[in-house]
Amino acid sequence: MKGKIETELAFWWSVFLAAVLTAISVAIWFPAAGSASGQEHPLNSAVRVAETRQPATQATKTVALSPSPEATATTPLPHTATATPTPTPMPTPTPTPTATVTPTPKPSPTPTDRPTATPTFTPTPSPTPTPTPISPQSKAFRLHPDGKHRVAKVPILMYHYISVPPKGSNRIRRDLSVWPSRFEEQMHFLATHGYHTITLEDLALYLLEGKPLPPKPIVLTFDDGYLDNYQNAFPVLKKYGFKGVFFVITDFVTGRYKGYMTWDELRKMADAGMAIESHSRNHADLRRRSYDYLVWQALGSKEAIENHLGIEPRFICWPSGKYDRFAARVFKSAGFWGGTTEIQGITQDSAHMFELQRIRVRGSYDLKAFEWVLENVR
Repeated sequence: MKGKIETELAFWWSVFLAAVLTAISVAIWFPAAGSASGQEHPLNSAVRVAETRQPATQATKTVALSPSPEATATTPLPHTATATPTPTPMPTPTPTPTATVTPTPKPSPTPTDRPTATPTFTPTPSPTPTPTPISPQSKAFRLHPDGKHRVAKVPILMYHYISVPPKGSNRIRRDLSVWPSRFEEQMHFLATHGYHTITLEDLALYLLEGKPLPPKPIVLTFDDGYLDNYQNAFPVLKKYGFKGVFFVITDFVTGRYKGYMTWDELRKMADAGMAIESHSRNHADLRRRSYDYLVWQALGSKEAIENHLGIEPRFICWPSGKYDRFAARVFKSAGFWGGTTEIQGITQDSAHMFELQRIRVRGSYDLKAFEWVLENVR
């Protein structure tokens, strides 16, 4: 009887082991079958049932092995058996590695570059340019007399030659010639004693419109357009920052007459801020002349300067100081603002714009005589 029981136990133990090994093999070869759906594989369930069931000491033991056909039979144990068999130690089951499902990494969205905000361009307001004053000798300039009577004490110096007179020169030539060294002394005196040179246009703007004059104003005029004015006077004027007014005989500014400035030289002087005015066409006596002749003199000299230099002369220097009221009216109608005379004095009157007074600077004047004239001629 004992041998029969042992035989049966051995049989069922072998069946049990076969089932366990079968379950382990299936789990190894088909690990993902249950895990993929989240449910346990039937073989894994059978293995777990087998592992939890130890050999029974009770009268009956039912082992359900599925799906193996051998696992379907249930054999009751005899109730008379009193010996408790020593359980054979079971091998520790090797845990079946569960396949870890590695999630496929989702591609990180490529960050879209945010557009960089373009700063709004706020234009810096450009400063309003200060309009360049129009030169009174420009054709675009317009005089606007206000009708008020004004008188000003402004010396207008009268020069002719700025050179050493040639040997054998007559008395008139020597009297009209100021040596360059003396001219330099005179300009230095003016610069160091607070004089400010102005043009005849500046004087007219004060007398006719009331435009202010600088302190101690003075006008430097040069008659006839001699070449030495360009050679000797012009450099000194630039040295001291002075303005000069040059009266030219337009028919003589052709290169045909020796000793007179050319248009090119006059243009350089005009570009440097010097004023170029009319001394008539040919230095003729303008008294008792016909209207046509005076128009020829006025417009002829005016248009020559305009055409060659691009500026409009505003003043006439009466040749040898010879003029009359009719000549003054004709020149005024031709667009001239006034005229200079040889009348000694410094009193300039808005009622007598064509009779502006001057001071003759003689060749015999040394610096003391020059200083005395400036202080005493009224």
